Amino acid sequence: MKILVTGGTGHVGRAVVTRLVRNGHQVKVIDRRLGERIDGAEYVECDITDFKSLREQVRGQEAIAHLAAIPYPGGASGDEIFRINCAGTFNVFEATAAEGIRRVACASSINALGYNFGVKSFPIQYFPIDEEHPSFTTDPYSFSKQINEAISAYYWRREGISSTCLRMPGVYGMTEESRWMGREFFTRYRDAFAGLMSLAVAEREARVSQLLSERDAMRAQRFAEKSWRERRRRGEALNFNDPSIAIRFGYTDFWAIISTEDAAQAFEKSLLANYEGSHPLYVNETQNFTGIESETLAQLFFPEVKDRKRPLPGAACLVSFEKARQLIGFEPEYLLGDRLDAS
Repeated sequence: MKILVTGGTGHVGRAVVTRLVRNGHQVKVIDRRLGERIDGAEYVECDITDFKSLREQVRGQEAIAHLAAIPYPGGASGDEIFRINCAGTFNVFEATAAEGIRRVACASSINALGYNFGVKSFPIQYFPIDEEHPSFTTDPYSFSKQINEAISAYYWRREGISSTCLRMPGVYGMTEESRWMGREFFTRYRDAFAGLMSLAVAEREARVSQLLSERDAMRAQRFAEKSWRERRRRGEALNFNDPSIAIRFGYTDFWAIISTEDAAQAFEKSLLANYEGSHPLYVNETQNFTGIESETLAQLFFPEVKDRKRPLPGAACLVSFEKARQLIGFEPEYLLGDRLDAS
């Protein structure tokens, strides 16, 4: 298949290109600034906000893997995030329609829900979370992903373009550096969690309540919308040596993660599977990244959430990918925690 990959030199994009080339597809990559290249793919410098240039690159393709975007709230100002993420995605679908292409896999995010980066919290209704759970976006990045899903649905209604919007959580590769960082973090997290669980019940509940209040205070200060450079300059970079920070990490994403390899799998299967329509899809690992029983995590950090759509045995992830399994045959092949422990 002839596949155009937008944003194909980014963190996830490189993994997508690698998989597509390995599996025999004819791959063209476009990006604003071309970085690391994968042998076997064609590379062209192109900005998705330039519709005329974009359409020229789309011409002759059979499917689009769309990943080009500002990847987090602090990556740019709100207006720039909207311009690139939303207007750029509209351009991708408009060019796709103009060139008669009928299949797109689009990078959405778990943040389309709005819970992680949002400046305001909101009630979670049930676990495991799925695509039917209402969204409540209050930051520009998460809002852009919500808009992109609406764009995808619009082009299904208007042009009959079938698409998935892949709601990925944090995506992690398995470089030597990331393995080392992962082992360090898991050690600190588990030590911090053991310390929390050693407290008497009332003290433990009070401690968790304090941690969540601190996180809500960070929301109100729009912490996620600051650049990494600004956070370091202001002394606000996350320090995982602090048990309070370590134990708080991950709960706003419900401890869900995915490997770059499984993210790439979801993109390829989205382009090849037999389906119609526009579909947001959560894709993530089968287990939460802590390895701790999910009911323990849910009862500690979300005690008000009583409803369960299905049981959460062991460390089963609190985010369901069942729709992706049924629609495109997505089945996670990796558990990053297992690979960290084995290295």
